[in-house]
Amino acid sequence: MAGCCAALAAFLFEYDTPRIVLIRSRKVGLMNRAVQLLILVYVIGWVFVWEKGYQETDSVVSSVTTKAKGVTVTNTSTLGFRIWDVADYVIPPQEENSLFVMTNMIITMNQTQGLCPEIPDRTTVCKSDADCVAGSTSTHSSGVATGGCVPFNETVKTCEVAAWCPVEYDAHVPKPALLKAAENFTLLVKNNIWYPKFNFSKRNILPNITTAHLKSCIYDAITDPFCPIFRLGKIVAHAGHSFQDMAVEGGIMGIQIKWNCNLDRAASLCLPRYSFRRLDTRDVDHNVSPGYNFRFAKYYNDLTGTEHRTLIKAYGIRFDIIVFGKAGKFDIIPTMINIGSGLALLGVATVLCDIIVLYCMKKRYYYREKKYKYVADYDQGLSSETDQ
Repeated sequence: MAGCCAALAAFLFEYDTPRIVLIRSRKVGLMNRAVQLLILVYVIGWVFVWEKGYQETDSVVSSVTTKAKGVTVTNTSTLGFRIWDVADYVIPPQEENSLFVMTNMIITMNQTQGLCPEIPDRTTVCKSDADCVAGSTSTHSSGVATGGCVPFNETVKTCEVAAWCPVEYDAHVPKPALLKAAENFTLLVKNNIWYPKFNFSKRNILPNITTAHLKSCIYDAITDPFCPIFRLGKIVAHAGHSFQDMAVEGGIMGIQIKWNCNLDRAASLCLPRYSFRRLDTRDVDHNVSPGYNFRFAKYYNDLTGTEHRTLIKAYGIRFDIIVFGKAGKFDIIPTMINIGSGLALLGVATVLCDIIVLYCMKKRYYYREKKYKYVADYDQGLSSETDQ
């Protein structure tokens, strides 16, 4: 108990103050200057020059609109001779920060609601009505089972369903893609950005781009890096993929627009930088459910009033426009904070050298005696001398 009280008294009634000891040592002196130099290089080179620690920063606020152009023609046994323009292959006409271009499709014509055989698979093939359960459905069925077993063709029977008939058969995707000419279609990306903290706004159609130039330019990373019109095939190629391969089953492409602006310089130097990558990266060894597709239908009534529809399973490429970046401008507050942090870091050199001198060097005990001095209370010392 007495030991605890003594330790508590020592803690409460002792005061430590730094003592300056000048050590003439080449090793310690060089180490101290080297650490200080490294800290200065970090503060000046990294914090202020590279990271621009003297600036206040703000994140970009962005809006994007897109417009595709291009016409192609197909001639198939199902559709015959057909012209395809923007209204046909851009579905839906507008999306938020993205655009879908249909490149391939499976079309089921003239469907009506009725009774018809299901597509054969391991769950729908039957030999008699006993193999079919009336009213049953599954996530992969085309309709509701009636309980009957009917011929699908001359050799195979399947369970009958109430559905839109004839049901879709999508086992074989057209290859090459029906709209393979979409490789030469173009995409105009209009991007407006705003940095609210600095009230600075700009768009990617730069002031030097005229109407005549905009009608004829195509983006090229070397010859025309600021043209906002992109050829679809080039977008995919820049990401390291083949447009014709991607068009068969579809996919997702990212168009990245980077706005990093130093507002201490002229506004004309705040420019967009474009890059491209495929977002649905395919694993060749595990290619399950590849690409991008969805279904939609076009409805109509015949002369008798019967409702019909044309079902389209659309494969295509979705282009997602991803805008990011930040702007910086000089501000005294972050400047002073970083200067203060840098000055505080200089104390690390002293701490490191103290550790080496007092605990690692051969003469550490000698240096420790010079570094630390224990002084008794002055009043207590006078009292002791008086008593004597």
